Amino acid sequence: MTVLRLGPLLRYVDEAAATVWVETGLPCTVEVRCADGAGGRAPTFQVSGHHYALVTVRGLTAGTATGYEVFLDGTPVWPPTTDGVARFPPPEIRAPAPAARGRTAADRPADPPVRVAFGSCRWAAATPDGTDPVGPDALAALAARLVADPEAPRPDVLLLLGDQVYADEVSPATRRWLATRRDLDEPPGAQVTEYEEYTRLYYESWLDPAVRWLLSTVPSCMVFDDHDVIDDWNTSASWLADIRATPWWRERILSGLMSYWVYQHLGNLPPDALDRDEVYARVRATPDGTGALRAFAVAADAHPTRVRWSYRRDFGRVRVLIADTRAARVLDEQHRAMLAPEEAHWLREQALDAPGSYDHLLIGTSLPWLLPPLVHDGEVWSAALCRGERGARWARIGERLRRGADLEHWAAFPESFDWLTGLVAEAGAGPGAPASVYVLSGDVHHAYVAEPTRWPAGPPPAARVLQLTCSPLHNSVPAHFVVAFRFGWSRLARVLGRLLGAHGRSGRRTTAWTRRGGPWFGNHLMTLTLHGRGSRLRLDRARAGADGEPRLDTTWDSSLTP
Repeated sequence: MTVLRLGPLLRYVDEAAATVWVETGLPCTVEVRCADGAGGRAPTFQVSGHHYALVTVRGLTAGTATGYEVFLDGTPVWPPTTDGVARFPPPEIRAPAPAARGRTAADRPADPPVRVAFGSCRWAAATPDGTDPVGPDALAALAARLVADPEAPRPDVLLLLGDQVYADEVSPATRRWLATRRDLDEPPGAQVTEYEEYTRLYYESWLDPAVRWLLSTVPSCMVFDDHDVIDDWNTSASWLADIRATPWWRERILSGLMSYWVYQHLGNLPPDALDRDEVYARVRATPDGTGALRAFAVAADAHPTRVRWSYRRDFGRVRVLIADTRAARVLDEQHRAMLAPEEAHWLREQALDAPGSYDHLLIGTSLPWLLPPLVHDGEVWSAALCRGERGARWARIGERLRRGADLEHWAAFPESFDWLTGLVAEAGAGPGAPASVYVLSGDVHHAYVAEPTRWPAGPPPAARVLQLTCSPLHNSVPAHFVVAFRFGWSRLARVLGRLLGAHGRSGRRTTAWTRRGGPWFGNHLMTLTLHGRGSRLRLDRARAGADGEPRLDTTWDSSLTP
C-alpha cells in the first residue's frame, strides 16, 4: 500500500474548481472527495523516482466551504488521526463568491473582503531537540491562530514570495544527510546539487505538522527567489560566467528548475492552463517523465524567455500579478534589465488589462521596488560603476561590491526601476483607476511600508501606491544589517546617497519616497484585507507563547485607505 509522502497542498481555487497537489510513495490514483459532492481524481506521474499528482477538483459551489479527504487507490490518507483523534480541524476548500458586477462602485453590491497574506524567506532549521535557532516560524504561528479559532477570518490566499527552500544554506540535519551521500569537502560543499537533494529540502520545509495542515487548507501562490537555486542567482553577466565554469552548476540549475516546476510552479496554474500545458502533458504521458522535464529545464536555462514563470490571479476585484525577477533578467551590462522585453510586455499588458474591472492591483515581486534610500542609491552607484562610468578599475570594484553586498534589486537595474515606476503610475491613473496599487516584496529580512512622494513626471496617480515588504517568515538578520537598514532611511543617508550618485555620474533621483511604517525585524507575516475600494494592512510577528507554542502578535494594524 502506498503512502502520502508530502501534501496535500491546496493551490489554485476559484468559484468552481481547485487543485490539490500531493507526493506519494508509489504510483497510484489520487482522489479528492469533498463533503458537498465535488471532487476529482488523477493518476500520479513520476520524476526521478518520485511520484506526484495534481488533482483538479470540480463542482465546487461558489461562496461555500467544504471539507475534503484524500484517497490513494481508494484508501483514505488525509486528514490524519492519532488514535482516532484529529490534531487539526478538517481541511477545507473555500470557493469564493462571484465578483459583483456594475459600471461603478455605487452600482455594485459590496463584495466580501479578500484577505491576502504574504511573506518570504522561510528557512527550515529546527534541531532534533525542538529548539529553533531563528525563532518561531510565522507560518506555524498562523496555523496555531487558525486552529485556536476556526471561525476567525483566514487568508483567502497565501503568497510565498521567494526562498521557499534554501539550496545553499542547509540545516544541520540536512548537512549530516548530505555527508552520507558525498564528500562535503568537494565543491559545492554543504549545498544541494541534484534533484534528490532538492526533494529533501521540500520535505524538511513542508512536513512540519502545523505548516502541513495550513498549506492543506489555505490556497497558496509561490514564486522563486535566489536561494531556491543559489544566493544572488543571476546577479550579473560576470557572475553567470563564473558560476557556469564550475563543474557542479549545470546539475544544480537543472535540478533547481525541475524541482521548482514540480513542487511550486504547477500549482500556480489554473486548470485550463494545465490542460494546455505541453510540458505537463509530456511528463504525464510517459511512465517516467524525468527525461521530458529535464529537456524542459535545459531549454529554460539556455533560453529563459521561452518559459514564463510569471502569472496572474484574480480574486474578485483584486488582481494579483506575480513577476519572475530572477530567471527573466537581461544581464548584459549595457542593456541590463530586471525583466526581459517579453516579460515586461506581459506584465504591462496584464496590469493595464480592462481598466475599471478591478479595485486593487497587487504586483508581487520577490525583490523590493522601493528600498531604504541609501541602499537604493548604493545599488544605482554600483550599476554605474559596473557599466564603466568611472573606468575599468572602478568597474571591477563595482562588481565586487555588487556581489559582496547583494546589490541586485530593482535599483541595480536603473532602467527597469524607472520602467516599473512608470507602469505603477500609469496603472494607478486615468478613468477606471483602481483604489490602490501595492507592490508586495520580501528578500531583505525585515519589514517596512514605503510610499512615493515625488514622481518623475506629471501629477501623482489617483490610486494609493505603496511598497509593502515582509521578510522573513522564518530566518534571521545579522545585527550589522539591522543598523544598516535603520540608517538607510536617515537624513544623513540621503546626503551620502547623493554623493554616491555624483561619483557614479548617475544623476539625482527623479522619484522620491518616504517610510510610512517600520523597519521591523523578526519573523513576520503581512495580511492585506481588501474590501470594496478600501484596504487595511496588518503586520504580525511570530513569538513563542507561554506554552512554548508559536503565536502571532500584531505589530502594526492600519487602514491604507486615504
